[in-house]
Amino acid sequence: MTAAGDAIPPWKMADVRPERMRTTSAVMRDPNPVHWDRESTASRGLPGRVINQGPLNVGYIANMLMDWQGPTSIRRLTLSFPARVLDHDHVIAGGVVDTIDDGLATCQVWLDHSDERRLVEGTAIVELS
Repeated sequence: MTAAGDAIPPWKMADVRPERMRTTSAVMRDPNPVHWDRESTASRGLPGRVINQGPLNVGYIANMLMDWQGPTSIRRLTLSFPARVLDHDHVIAGGVVDTIDDGLATCQVWLDHSDERRLVEGTAIVELS
């Protein structure tokens, strides 16, 4: 039985692949070269790596929640993006249950990098199975 204070099992993306970023840019019709062109990111003072799209980062957190409580469990997901996820980063989605009310868990969720915490952070409301 899930209780307040319980950790959500982490979900890991061992290698954020630049090829996925390029494909996502094409699918989303996102012309911003920071997602696929290393020269563009270097010329903007960034570290010469491409930047993962926000929707892909949201997907990592959603994957964690769905692995935990099922594919239809997410009721609300509200996130902020205080730091960048870059190609070849190893990221880990994590979370903790804050409260439970009427079968819904309100959770703090995040996406961490091995060297930096809270690349993405926010709250989720999840229906408990």
